[in-house]
Amino acid sequence: MINKNDIMAQLKSKMKANSLLLPFYLLAFLLLASCAKMGQPDGGWYDETPPKVIGASPADGAINVNQKKINIYFDEFIKLDNPSEKVVVSPPQLEQPEIKGAGKRIQVSLVDSLKANTTYTIDFSDAISDNNEGNPLGNYTYSFSTGTAIDTMEVSGYVLESENLEPIKGILVGLYADHADSAFRAKPMLRVSRTDSRGRFVIKGVAPGSYRIYALQDMDGDYKFSQKSEKIAFSHDIIVPSSKPDVRQDTTWVDSLHIKSIDQVKYTHFLPDNVVLRAFTEPLMDRAFLKTERLKANCFSLFFSYGDSILPQIKGLNFDAENAFLIETSEKKDTITYWLKDTALVNQDTLLMDITYRMTDSTGVLVNKTDSAQEILSKEPYAKRMKAQEKELADWKKKQEKKKKKGEPYDSVMAIKPLDVQVSVSSQLDPDKNIIFSFPTPLAKADTAGIHLYAKHDTLWYKAPLVFLPLGNRKYELRGEWRPDIEYSLEVDSAAFEDIYGLASKPIKQGFKVNSLDTYGTLLVNITSLSDQPLLVQLLDAQDKMVKEVKTSNGVAEFYYLKPQKYYMRLIVDRNNNGKWDTGNYDTDLQPEEVYYYPEAIECKAKWDLTESWDPTARELSRQKPGAITKQKPDKEKKVKNQNAKRAADLGIQYIPKM
Repeated sequence: MINKNDIMAQLKSKMKANSLLLPFYLLAFLLLASCAKMGQPDGGWYDETPPKVIGASPADGAINVNQKKINIYFDEFIKLDNPSEKVVVSPPQLEQPEIKGAGKRIQVSLVDSLKANTTYTIDFSDAISDNNEGNPLGNYTYSFSTGTAIDTMEVSGYVLESENLEPIKGILVGLYADHADSAFRAKPMLRVSRTDSRGRFVIKGVAPGSYRIYALQDMDGDYKFSQKSEKIAFSHDIIVPSSKPDVRQDTTWVDSLHIKSIDQVKYTHFLPDNVVLRAFTEPLMDRAFLKTERLKANCFSLFFSYGDSILPQIKGLNFDAENAFLIETSEKKDTITYWLKDTALVNQDTLLMDITYRMTDSTGVLVNKTDSAQEILSKEPYAKRMKAQEKELADWKKKQEKKKKKGEPYDSVMAIKPLDVQVSVSSQLDPDKNIIFSFPTPLAKADTAGIHLYAKHDTLWYKAPLVFLPLGNRKYELRGEWRPDIEYSLEVDSAAFEDIYGLASKPIKQGFKVNSLDTYGTLLVNITSLSDQPLLVQLLDAQDKMVKEVKTSNGVAEFYYLKPQKYYMRLIVDRNNNGKWDTGNYDTDLQPEEVYYYPEAIECKAKWDLTESWDPTARELSRQKPGAITKQKPDKEKKVKNQNAKRAADLGIQYIPKM
């Protein structure tokens, strides 16, 4: 191989010998210099080397440490990304430590007193990268001990939302050496970690022993379950950390397309590494009076934090409250709406009343309380409503005068507005759906004799059977014997419905057709486990919203009249058989009802009968929910950007990375 230095020396010698050839030698020198730079772009290559830890004070893994300031040194300038969220100190610190990155150093200042004979870990996750190119250091953890030994065991797993198996990002996960149930409420966690975007956690620096594990959405920073609104997860399983030697495959890449090597790497495998915690929020059963609201003149509502079977008592102070209301309650009875029956009361802008209701006292017991002289003001004052009516009447008169002048038909008396009836039926109806009637105000009359349903057979119309049932809160359902491929006509007589203020409905006529069976598919699901329990099986759309729900019968879920599309499937173990998912309660040792997801999409096609077998327990919960409907997506993994390969390709030169 030609030595560049030798050539340069020869050129210099010849230059001295013959100064006449100086221009030639100078040109040769420049060409040689340019050749020496081949394969090196102007400005040099990008830095693709992550920062390296070159030292720490106290040293990483040091024992018998008694200082609370830690300095970690790097071989280049670094940046520290969002340390308040990403950096976790264990044991947990009640006083938040100060964590700063500057230049080639990270400084951590602990405020809490150091515990004796304790391993401290500072998990930086992926927060550290170099300052120039952002090359990540990777998951770096620093540790020291105040005793004579370092604890090195690890416990890892996942935290998922119990209702929908969504990974929970940023929730605390902690261990207790105290196995008593009271420890979670009385003591801070012993060792902690925080979940990443996949819901995964790794608790490091764990000493040999046995532990209970909890997850906590710590709202007040005390590292214990102290507020009912905090999301939690608990398990009665006893965690016994252990380790074993193991081997894994590590792939080293030259670039994004080329593998350098696949190596068998020995490592220490810490167990357990698959703990799954199902997090939930307890129902807030403490009852308190929140507010009153009278958005419309003809009704007002009382809002409570929790429902009660005993309704509030109203004593009118500037009106007679006896038989003055028609009362509606929400499903949970936490909102009570009072419809004013008397129009004179509707026109009264201020209602003054005493409200007696039950609330939760400091001991958790429901006791009576009276809020005296409560003023409930109408958001639509009488004067404002009268002005709007006068304007409406004036506009109507102008319109009729114009018609009169033009010789067009006109009205001399303004018609009373009819009752606004909303009918939920389109031109196409699924055979398993019904028609919903909705009303803006409570009804005084619903004359079912004025509701007619006709079915068309060949060219003739025949009266079809129907059932008209109240659903509650001003909603009614019309059920029919819907036959595929048949046209129907829904006809409602004038004044079939009348509200408590005397407004009557106008005639309604709506035609529709029940879809053909050829447009649907059928799905039968054989549940091969859990079949001895009451199960709810739900079909979901691409937004993880329920489309259909059935109860299983002998371990079989049957879905009919499915539109051709892609579905997902969820199963709920309905332990109390109330037809819905229920959350848990820590004090009563009640876990939330179990939820499982079918791990794949189900493609339903028209005229297809599909049968699937499903063992909900066959796959770990952390791997069940399909990624397509998982809303909590994993954060993009920080990697070396590999800009040099692209730059070399753009320049048409070869790039050989440093090995």
